Amino acid sequence: MIDMKWIRNDPEKVKENIRKKFQDEKLPLVDEVVELDQKFREAKVQGDELRSQRKSISKKIGALMGQGKKEEAEAVKAEVGAIGTKLEELEKAETELSARIREIMLVIPNFIDDSVPIGKDDTENVELRRWGEPTHFDYEPQAHWDLGADLGILDPETAAKVTGKRFHFYRGLGCRLERSIIAFFMDTHSAHGYTEIFPPFIANKDSMTGTGQLPKFAEDMYKLEGLDYYLIPTAEVPVTNMYRGDIIDGSKLPMSFCAYSACFRGEAGSAGRDTRGLIRQHEFNKVELVKFTKPEESYAELEKLTHDAERVLQLLGLPYRVVVLSTGDLGFSSAKTYDIEVWMPSYGRYVEISSCSDFEDFQARRASIRYKENPKDKAKLVHTLNGSGVAVGRTVAAIMENYQNPDGSITVPEVLRPYMGCDRITKQDTGML
Repeated sequence: MIDMKWIRNDPEKVKENIRKKFQDEKLPLVDEVVELDQKFREAKVQGDELRSQRKSISKKIGALMGQGKKEEAEAVKAEVGAIGTKLEELEKAETELSARIREIMLVIPNFIDDSVPIGKDDTENVELRRWGEPTHFDYEPQAHWDLGADLGILDPETAAKVTGKRFHFYRGLGCRLERSIIAFFMDTHSAHGYTEIFPPFIANKDSMTGTGQLPKFAEDMYKLEGLDYYLIPTAEVPVTNMYRGDIIDGSKLPMSFCAYSACFRGEAGSAGRDTRGLIRQHEFNKVELVKFTKPEESYAELEKLTHDAERVLQLLGLPYRVVVLSTGDLGFSSAKTYDIEVWMPSYGRYVEISSCSDFEDFQARRASIRYKENPKDKAKLVHTLNGSGVAVGRTVAAIMENYQNPDGSITVPEVLRPYMGCDRITKQDTGML
């Protein structure tokens, strides 16, 4: 969350930031917090004064009793009791005000970095660079879902029967391709300074709140019935929350982690979008990159993280572009985000395969993640960053479409051949002849 000081000292700046994100419906919340905060501080001052009075008056009781002035002592006791009643009322008000303030603060978006372009939605994102040329064919290329069906390696129909829509069974070499990509990503990132993590795929409410999934995206989460647990939407959640409530040794920063996980998303509000194939699934695999940095190193580390995500696409030979998200397309928790979009021939356009974001201290404040340069120093909030390194299912789709051949076979990218044990996926290999 943002620092409460911003709302106290410059509520108009907070409102300006909300307008830049085109979320004007949240503007009244700023005024509400200002009013509630004023009431909270007044209640706290009154409470402190009453506690001081009670302490001072209470000292008289023993003295009066010692002097045999029982009636006067009883009168003082009654006065102390009345103060106690008022204090209970004030403390209840403080608790209620504090809870409502936190409730609002949890839904006010992060501040946007000055370098982010102003724009209402993804149509106003700004392209920064491209790598490779879009793949062109001298025949009509097939979509990955058709290629997968013909080769017998993708089976959404059986998954729909077993589970529901937007799930997939992989079969045969489709399975091997998926796990080969995961291994290749993890090997590549760990070789470039990332510590490998294999996290749990379930997180509690505090963890979901710490990274900003709750309460904002509650409808998109899979909650376990009767439990305070959620299936994770990304490994960002468990990896970032490894340090929730901790003070990190500043000499260890920046810290970089890569983690494979299954991811689970309800995709609320996405009805009708990318309903076929592997692009928008309720369950999918992803390798995530997470960094903890000092504030002054934050944006340099964002550039490094983005290039690290790009590296695996370059090694796979997949054409892509990098865009910086406009304010209206920027995520709730992010101060700045680069999207990496891979070329998909069947779509005739680039499709997001990675988002790399700097949250500055937004998540760290929610999750109380701090660091100290020296033991006697005051603890400071770290900056957190993450990025897909990258989405595995979308990589499978991109490989299938960009490496397809006229006979419907798929050429395996060279870097994956040691993992796959073959250089092509054909109907003969999959038993579909």
